[in-house]
Amino acid sequence: MAGTEKLKLREVLEEIEMSRAAFYRMRARGKAPKLIKLPNGQLRCRRSDLDAWWSSMEDAT
Repeated sequence: MAGTEKLKLREVLEEIEMSRAAFYRMRARGKAPKLIKLPNGQLRCRRSDLDAWWSSMEDAT
């Protein structure tokens, strides 16, 4: 189930080639991929959400 894979924030940042600070600015504007906050405070991103975000970025150009 590739769509249910959960990526660590570090992995997301590496894939989209963005700094943590730039990512958080984009997230504050509501433009970042959807993240899940775990009970321990860590953030994860579903592969399906990241793929959907990539598609939306392609559509926006």
